[in-house]
Amino acid sequence: MYQTDIAHEVGVHPKTVSRALKRGSAPTGERPNARHSILDPFKPFIDELLKQGVWNGRVILRELQDKGYAGSTTIIGDYIRPKRPLRASKATVRFETDPGEQMQHDWGEIVTVVGDRPRKVYFTVNTLGYSRRFHFWCTDSTDAEHTYEGIIRSFEYFGGVTKEVLVDNQKSAVISHRIGEKVRFNERFIDLAGHYGFVPRACRPYRARTKGKDERMVGYIKHNFFVRYRRFESLAHMNQLAYQWLEGEADMRVHGTVKEIVKERFLREALGPLPLARYDTSYHEQRLAQWDGYIDVDGNRYSIPDQVRGAMVTVRIGLDGDLLVLHDGERIAAHRLRETNEGWSTVPHHHASLWGQTHVEHRDLSVYEEVLCN
Repeated sequence: MYQTDIAHEVGVHPKTVSRALKRGSAPTGERPNARHSILDPFKPFIDELLKQGVWNGRVILRELQDKGYAGSTTIIGDYIRPKRPLRASKATVRFETDPGEQMQHDWGEIVTVVGDRPRKVYFTVNTLGYSRRFHFWCTDSTDAEHTYEGIIRSFEYFGGVTKEVLVDNQKSAVISHRIGEKVRFNERFIDLAGHYGFVPRACRPYRARTKGKDERMVGYIKHNFFVRYRRFESLAHMNQLAYQWLEGEADMRVHGTVKEIVKERFLREALGPLPLARYDTSYHEQRLAQWDGYIDVDGNRYSIPDQVRGAMVTVRIGLDGDLLVLHDGERIAAHRLRETNEGWSTVPHHHASLWGQTHVEHRDLSVYEEVLCN
């Protein structure tokens, strides 16, 4: 046999076969005078991570650093490289969920043309585990408020709520989720879950395939919707087209795994009811009402009633651009967010009493005439 064929048969490099033939025996695997490594105390922990499917050297490095490891990623790579042939195949058993059981949440991003210029756009994707029906919403941020808004819009699109929502370990939903530890969810995400009646679930760390159905939809949207539509007037226009595309194409496709039209399979989704009141996804901030009857928000000024000058007020900034001002839980003013160059936003009756208290002094102009004559 050729040495390359021997190497392929036993799973080693051809040079290893060549050296073994010259030596007349197989390698012992032991090196004389082997030196101790700073990695030695951490090798059992690395082996445990490998068993759990964590093979990324940088991820392992971060885990070891939390345990006091001060070395580099190079020796970690040297340690795990010979073990890679033992790595389990990527083929996994497909996990199917019951009707109405689970919705998977994820984010995607793409650069496309919005308003005649390239712009990075984020889109939140939510996929029903049973029917594979999905919904996505395009926006300009991936923060907590937009994450919750995306989930709510999907529930409203589906007309109901699943028993649980599976999320990745983004900070908008998960505060911490380390291997072997209990998940700590964001308090506001728990509040959202309680409001809609679903159980929050988080993917296993470093195990993105847990929500593979949803991640496949991210690629599907990129290679279908954003290929068919390449230019948009605005985000609102983009979401309008997205809704049409979902109804006309995505919902009507025959899914390759379940071999059914998605919208027909969706009829068997046993979703729970939507709550009577919608969850508030606005930004909540505190502002001091200035003595001139205005508050400052994002580089602009907005009028408030005279009675609350000098008091702390609550500002709720909606994702749609609505700005509400509350004092002691009551709404006292409403505005639309404005760009800085648009100027201040003033509601005339806010300052009615202030103007009523204003005293305008009238002077006799003859005084000035005398000065000019002199």
